[in-house]
Amino acid sequence: MNWRISLLFLVIILVSCKNEKPTNDTIAEEFLNATSHSYLIEADQLLKIADAPTIKILDFRKPEFYLREHIKGSLNIWRTDIENPSYPYKGMMASKTQIETLFSNLGIDTNDTIVIYDDNALCDSSRLWWVLQNYDFTNVKLLHGGINAWKSNNGMVSVEVPEIEETIFKLPEDPSMKYYVSKDEMLIAVNSNTIILDTRTDDEFSGKQQKAGATKGGRIPNSKQIDWAVAVDYNGDKKIKSIEELNDIYKRFASEKDTIIAYCHSGVRSAHTTFVLTQLLGFKNVKNYDGSWTEWSYFDQLPFQKDSITTITK
Repeated sequence: MNWRISLLFLVIILVSCKNEKPTNDTIAEEFLNATSHSYLIEADQLLKIADAPTIKILDFRKPEFYLREHIKGSLNIWRTDIENPSYPYKGMMASKTQIETLFSNLGIDTNDTIVIYDDNALCDSSRLWWVLQNYDFTNVKLLHGGINAWKSNNGMVSVEVPEIEETIFKLPEDPSMKYYVSKDEMLIAVNSNTIILDTRTDDEFSGKQQKAGATKGGRIPNSKQIDWAVAVDYNGDKKIKSIEELNDIYKRFASEKDTIIAYCHSGVRSAHTTFVLTQLLGFKNVKNYDGSWTEWSYFDQLPFQKDSITTITK
């Protein structure tokens, strides 16, 4: 008789498991596993998993834009939140401890997946992606097309700021810093076979324009100029161009096997170029100079070049 009772309980358990609906977390995990080959996520894909507790959406825009409207449930950070203020110039990458403290205060768990969006063709989002890659945190996606793509797909926006319950967020020990280049490493690269890509505008490259934060106008010697924005439909939907178009653009400058260091004004635009080259085109040896021109121009003993008298400052 006992075996019949046991069999009955087994049948009940099996039926219950079969009828159990998948949770938001389960759906999100299955989806992310299916798309783990890419750090990009489309708006229609995010709509399917946005409500999962393990998905944390970061609005990477200035606070005034966030307060005007943002993806419902998203949290706001800006460039200054991921900068290290201990330098005499601005824009340097935040320390591991700073990121851990920031994310803990935002209620992000170590096992969460972070989805980052902006309204600047992924330029700002790519900087945070780059920082997290250096610290070996890879549970991250970039929303292709940003907040405009979200709204075009009928995603909900809000002015409500979510309540935050603090967590303990930890990054891996002994980070690889795999896409990071320091000032000293850049100085060595200037006199080597390394391809140095200046991802700023023509005026910045020539020295005609000096942006705020730089000590002088000009460029790092032996640089090749290629504006980061050529990789995106900047005046349209702000999405990244097709792989075919990207190959036509970048393979005029380098091949997949070349050693490349990208830089810009403060390592933001060049982080975008680093993302495009490594994640979309499969380049193997690409790094981003953290301090970029802001740091390089600060030191009078470092070599530089310019083609123009500096007449534009902003």
